[in-house]
Amino acid sequence: MSLNRSEKEAVIKEVTGLAAKAQTLVMAEYRGVTVADMTKLRSDARSKGVALSVLKNTLARRAVAGSSFDVVADQMTGPLIYGFSEDAVAAAKVVADFAKTNDKLVIRGGVYGGKALDANGVKQLASIPTKEVLLAQLCGLLMSPISRTAVVLGALAAKKGEGEGEAVAA
Repeated sequence: MSLNRSEKEAVIKEVTGLAAKAQTLVMAEYRGVTVADMTKLRSDARSKGVALSVLKNTLARRAVAGSSFDVVADQMTGPLIYGFSEDAVAAAKVVADFAKTNDKLVIRGGVYGGKALDANGVKQLASIPTKEVLLAQLCGLLMSPISRTAVVLGALAAKKGEGEGEAVAA
């Protein structure tokens, strides 16, 4: 079903808005993926803040023109699903995780920080832990010296307490 001019303009405006807020774009070929699997993928993406869209490639190229995602405009061919995310790794993680269990979804590439990524680059981006995990790891690293110092001081206090007990008994 083809879109009329005003519908096309609305799609371009919507995707331009997504691209303006997003840090990452991931493109994947969905040829052969069942409707049920695609629905599951979209549901998972929605829950993680990723906007997944099946778009006409010409409309996608027009929508990303002039943005940092313009670097992959020449790769926008064939049946593609486009994933935009404000979180740097969310789109890559959602698509890569789904592609692990469904071999029909083929990662074609993406963009992060204005640089084009190939399929391996998208997979590497997906392997980065989430923001929450990274913050937890950072807190653990910051707390480590403090907790170690507390343990050492506690051990010294306990040893000193034992020494005083022996001195009083003698």
